[in-house]
This record gives sequence, structure tokens and C-alpha cells, in this order.
Amino acid sequence: MAKQEIREVNKPLVENSPVQKRKPSTWKRMLLMLLILLVLIAGIAFGFYRHIQTLIASAPKPTPATVSSIVAQPSDWQPVITSVGSLSAVQGVDVASQVSGTVESVPVKSGGTVKTGDELVQLNIEPDKAQLASLVAAADLSSKTLKRDQDLLSTRTTSQAVVDADAADLKSKNALVAQAQALIDQKTIKAPFAGDLGIVQVNVGQYLSPGTVIVTLQDLSAMNADFLVPQDKVGNLSVGLPVNVSADAQPDKPFMGKITAIMPKIDVNTRNVTVRATIENPDKLLLPGMFVRVSVDVGKPAQLVTLPLTSVTYNSYGATVFVLTAGADGKSKTAKQVFVTTGQTRGDQVAVLKGIDAGQEVVTAGALKLKTGADVVVDNTVQPPNDANPAPQEK
Repeated sequence: MAKQEIREVNKPLVENSPVQKRKPSTWKRMLLMLLILLVLIAGIAFGFYRHIQTLIASAPKPTPATVSSIVAQPSDWQPVITSVGSLSAVQGVDVASQVSGTVESVPVKSGGTVKTGDELVQLNIEPDKAQLASLVAAADLSSKTLKRDQDLLSTRTTSQAVVDADAADLKSKNALVAQAQALIDQKTIKAPFAGDLGIVQVNVGQYLSPGTVIVTLQDLSAMNADFLVPQDKVGNLSVGLPVNVSADAQPDKPFMGKITAIMPKIDVNTRNVTVRATIENPDKLLLPGMFVRVSVDVGKPAQLVTLPLTSVTYNSYGATVFVLTAGADGKSKTAKQVFVTTGQTRGDQVAVLKGIDAGQEVVTAGALKLKTGADVVVDNTVQPPNDANPAPQEK
């Protein structure tokens, strides 16, 4: 009996406690709640997925882009060196006074035409004429003295030294006369060549210092066009080659000329060479100082593939075009971007040196909305300009 009581005393007091009975039930409830939460999250995710799929299915499908195209063809291409330059008269000068003096008369008018040797300005020469008369009298006296001493020398009345001194004195007096006469001539300012006058910048009674500009004189019958050419192209130029010159002041009239000089020195700063072409200007339409565009045909025409300028997209990594190829169904067309090497341009065209072969269809408009593999629809109702020699259109 005592042993039984001891065993009962040693049994855990919590064996049948309410806490021990509730513990398995709590874990079950937590697991059930977690399972419900996972099911709820999965349901929300599935609903969101179905919603996205519905939106994607209802979104409008992209339609093929509409572009215009052209079939690349070779054409005759004349290699041309183009540049810009400025005009100057073959003969042109700002007439200035060499000596000082007061303007006595101005026989010419602004904008007039003069011939070689025509008087432009006359300075006051009255004091110089008086001095010239004095020097002439002194020279005349020296001449008479020399003649008298030469006669005395023949009778041995005087010495050879006296005669030599008289001859030297006469030469000195004649030199002074010539100097005075030259000064008078300098005060009569004449046209050094025939040409057109600018605006006369002096007036009667005005005192002129040496170097004062009186009027500009330009011979407009022929003009020089000076332009720069890169050093790698100088070998294609030679004296006598024809040039084509155009000026913004006369957009509808081309001017022809020829190369007359090539600078035998390359500018170390720009690595360019100055070239001069001479252009006949009988109608005086070209004026000194005008900006002109110069083109020089060099070499023989070559066969090059040409495309409109709108076909080529220029990027920092190169020039590209889009080529059209047949789609998988044989009816649609697909765009493919390819790199090209371009050459010179003329008018609305550009020469393609590498990347495009004759016969390939190239996109000419609408390339900005394309990427490789995009389906396109070709509509050539309207084509971009593709003229080698475009003419300006009247507004």
C-alpha cells in the first residue's frame, strides 16, 4: 500500500492538466490559418496573372510600318572637289596719296569708270612749281658756267679740275630739278589701270597725309576665286582645270573659270592648300568680297550606287540604311539594318561605296520607326527628292 502511494506521488502533476491538453490544438489552428493564407495569396496572384493575360490579349497588335523604298541602281558619278571661297578682282587697289598736300580738284565722281592714266585727284602744286623754277634757273646757270670753263680750258686759261667741278655741280642741279618735278607729278594722282571707282573719300580743300585712301579702283572684267583644298586632294588638281562657280547673289547663273595658280605650300595649321581660279566677269555680276561655292571635276566618271540622302541615317557609330527582304510568307517584307560607307554627295543623292549592291531594295522614308526584323508595307505614292541637280522651286 505504501509503495502504491509512493508511485502516485512521483507521477507528474501536469499529466492531465488543461494546458497539456490544449497544446496540440493550438498548433493545428496555426497550421490551418497559414494554409488558408497561402491559398488566399495564390488566389490573388492567379487572379492578377489572369488579369494581365486579359490585358495583353486585348491590347492592339502592332501593324506593319508604312515606308517608301527604291531599288538601288548604279549611275555615272563624276568625282568632284567642292569648296568655298571668296572673290577678289584680278586688278584692284585702294588708291592713296604718296605725299601730303591740299586737295585742289577732284575730277572724278563716285561710281564712275576711268581709263589708265585718268586724273583722280589734283593736289596744290603752286609752291612746288615755284621751287622747280628756282632749281631750273640754278641748273641753267651751272650749264652756262660749265660751257664757259670748257672754252677757257681749250685756251689753257683754266684747269681741268675746275671743269670737272662745274660738270658735277650741273649734275647735282639737274637731279634737284628732277626731284622737284617728281614731287609735282606725285601730287597729280592718276588711275594706274582702267576700272570702276568706288566712293570718293576726299573733298576739295581737304589736307591729305601720306597714305590717305582716296578711292577704291577695281577692274571687274575678271575675278579671282581663292578657295582651300585638303592636302590629300591636291594631287588631283592642276593649272588649267575648269571650275564651276556659283554665288548666292546670282543663284540662277553659273560662272565658268579655270585654275590659274596653286599655292606651293601647305598651311601647317589647317593642312589645306590655297587654290586660285580666274573667272571672266563681262557683265560685272560678281563683285570683290563675295562668298562663292567652287566645284572642280577631277578624274573620269565612275559607276557608283546612288541613294537619296533621306535613305541614310548617320550615327556616332556609322551610317546605316534599311534593306527590305521577302518575309516568311513570301508576300510581306521585312526590314534589315545594314552599315554602309558613303562617299560624296550631289544634289539630293549620296554615293554608297560599300554595304549596298545594285538591285537591293532600300527604304527611302520612314526608317526612323524601323528596327531589324520589323514587317513593313511599301507605299511609293510619294517619294523623297532624288535629283542630282535640283533646282530651287518658286514659292
